[in-house]
Amino acid sequence: MYKTVCIIAVLLLAAVYCQQAGTLQAETHPPLTVQQCSNSSGCSSLSKSIVLDSNWRWTHKVGDYTNCFTGNQWDTTLCPDPVSCATNCALEGVDYSGTYGITTSGNELSLGFVTKGQYGTNIGSRVYLMDDESNYYMFKLKNKEFTFDVDVSNLPCGLNGALYFIEMQQDGGMSEHSGNKAGAKYGTGYCDGQCPHDIKFINGEANLLDWKPSPNDPNSGFGRYGTCCIEMDVWEANSQAAAYTPHVCTVQGQYRCDGTQCGDGSNRYGGVCDKDGCDFNSWRMGNKQFYGPGLTVNTNQKFTVVTQFITNDGTDSGDLSEIRRFYVQNGKVIPNSQSSFSGFKPYNSVSDAFCVDQKKLFGDKDDFEGKGGLKALGQAMDRGMVLVMSLWDDHEVYMLWLDSNYPTTAPPNQPGISRGPCATTSGRPDDVEKNHPNANVKFSNIKFGQLGSTFGH
Repeated sequence: MYKTVCIIAVLLLAAVYCQQAGTLQAETHPPLTVQQCSNSSGCSSLSKSIVLDSNWRWTHKVGDYTNCFTGNQWDTTLCPDPVSCATNCALEGVDYSGTYGITTSGNELSLGFVTKGQYGTNIGSRVYLMDDESNYYMFKLKNKEFTFDVDVSNLPCGLNGALYFIEMQQDGGMSEHSGNKAGAKYGTGYCDGQCPHDIKFINGEANLLDWKPSPNDPNSGFGRYGTCCIEMDVWEANSQAAAYTPHVCTVQGQYRCDGTQCGDGSNRYGGVCDKDGCDFNSWRMGNKQFYGPGLTVNTNQKFTVVTQFITNDGTDSGDLSEIRRFYVQNGKVIPNSQSSFSGFKPYNSVSDAFCVDQKKLFGDKDDFEGKGGLKALGQAMDRGMVLVMSLWDDHEVYMLWLDSNYPTTAPPNQPGISRGPCATTSGRPDDVEKNHPNANVKFSNIKFGQLGSTFGH
């Protein structure tokens, strides 16, 4: 999948990824109820909470109000080198609703797009599910299913309301990296299959070496290091298009990459992670009447997304062999659409066979199988993965990889190029932020457990 390395556009003044814990505002995690299910005893509620990623937070000099990072530049006095910067800068607690447009109510999480707060304007957000005040909840979903309700009716072209899993550390890297004094309580430790360079603190140190301010985002930039890990995109979507995509890596857990390891630019396939992934997007696979306003899965209304992680022998210890998708809307179970290209098997799930055949059909390099395929994802699931929910716009390629024709230089009728109905001129951040500031995504009714236990069928 062609996701940008600059995952989120953040316009909050001095939003950076910091390592010391501040004392100026208490960090209070908004509560969120989820359910764990079994076929024998039904579903039981778990009282959990969410935490904001540290890349959004105000970072300042310890014991003072001086910013460590303003716009897309480091303060060279407070941050002369990576270690000193991590020592000198503190990460603050946040006002979730007032500053970031994040609210919870019972089992529902709402992420707002543009929020005008007391200290500036914020764009989008990224949150994680907590197990307790200091640790992320670790999901082990092999031979299990994961279900949630989603409302994307207020997400236009160019936005992405995402729900996914990453193999980040349970405590946000606090115990492994002595420079990290904030940990999961403050949303540290992010990584994904794109090995993003815009993460400002990695492994307890500032990512300021070779820092380059972004040419098209006044509040972001890129450091020498990226932060990589296996990623399972359960849901990347707006009201016009949707995809689910596994990304695998040759490394285990969160890994700080340097140089060719990161797979940047023309070396895209030489890094440790599979950046393209193996995606199932109904429109891209040939069915243009399945997902969207008024279609089979009607995005004008809330619906349920069911994802099943099937093993080769039907046990928790087997190898991951298939990722199945169902939808439920208005009491009706809707099987995933089938691929509909002439001479191509009618796949409706992600398997290694599907990935091999899809890459051949689209003329794409099969980096997914080359880096381990579904078996590698299953091994990450055995180790445990963290749930991420986010809302973002795309300063690099405007979300065209999700909802339009991409690459824009290729013929739209070439298999794999058309991914959704949005115009290739859509998705520009200046446009969507100005014209759709009240956009939002709502995730609710999260359930997980044994296959068949989380939804009526």
